[in-house]
Amino acid sequence: MIDPGALATFAAIPAPTGAETARLEWLEQRLRERPGERHRDGAGNLVWRFGPGVPELLIMAHVDTVFAAGTPLPMTRDGDDLVGPGVGDNATAVMTLVWTLEAMPAIPASLAVVFTVGEEGLGNLRGALHACRELRPAAAIALEGQGLDEVITEHVGSLRARLAVTGPGGHSWSDRGTPSALHALVKIADRLADEGANVGKLSGGEAVNAIPARAEMIVERRSLEQAELDAFEARLRAVSVAPPLAIACDVLGRRPAGQIDPEHPLVSAIRAVRRGLGLADAFGAGSTDANAAAAAGIPAVSIGCARGSGMHTLRERIDLSSLEVGSEQLRRVIEGALPLPSTTGR
Repeated sequence: MIDPGALATFAAIPAPTGAETARLEWLEQRLRERPGERHRDGAGNLVWRFGPGVPELLIMAHVDTVFAAGTPLPMTRDGDDLVGPGVGDNATAVMTLVWTLEAMPAIPASLAVVFTVGEEGLGNLRGALHACRELRPAAAIALEGQGLDEVITEHVGSLRARLAVTGPGGHSWSDRGTPSALHALVKIADRLADEGANVGKLSGGEAVNAIPARAEMIVERRSLEQAELDAFEARLRAVSVAPPLAIACDVLGRRPAGQIDPEHPLVSAIRAVRRGLGLADAFGAGSTDANAAAAAGIPAVSIGCARGSGMHTLRERIDLSSLEVGSEQLRRVIEGALPLPSTTGR
């Protein structure tokens, strides 16, 4: 049963990446009388199993948000919309998964569910990578709150790194001519941006009348091609500066790229369900827990549960009127995809 009040309650529980415990405890209490076995795994995920052996289908829904600890999380109604930080990414997916399974009279023993940690930002898919390594399902679905109108079959990878330049620094007048760590880094940032990278953060310097002795930037490159990401990493490690300056490169995160064969039985099952519900036969690219499955050689897609907007903003919103069809899509996919044909590979 769709319950906007429960969604608002869950979304208002803080869950910064790396600090998801309160949400997991809430879920454990919610599910304590439900069938199946639940436990926390080595990564901190909440795993919900319905039978023994290797699962045919793994559904993952991440519980963390992009919002830092201490961020107010008010949830408000605006007509048919529920508005608040993280309501769509990813509280709606978590609660839709709970509602759907609670309403099913029988849950396939070959299904496994993992409420994952560490999906956002520099969490680097930690929870999903661990779950896929441990469970080795035949196929996987990453469930997202928004994105009901398309299926993610191409998994956008990324590489994130910190470049730091250091030098002697000095007084802006008496030491004029001394190389500036910040000036050097700005030039590097400009070149990388021209090559297609995103310079997300740049900082450095001590005072307006001091030659900066240190500067650093956080840079990211996204691609559907893993080879392009590997080449970008090599490019960063090859960046140099002239003495007396020095540069260091630290990779902060890798999110592997991949895709699923459009003729895979899981894709076919989802397409059939969507046709039956009048949903668009549309496919797209995204970056989700499905990337972790693809990296492990597991066929995977990502599907959404509702329509919404404002992702990763304080005014994120979900159209509550779309939740019924999102939940029905998930139920039919579970029932239509299992058992998977024997041709499904790992």
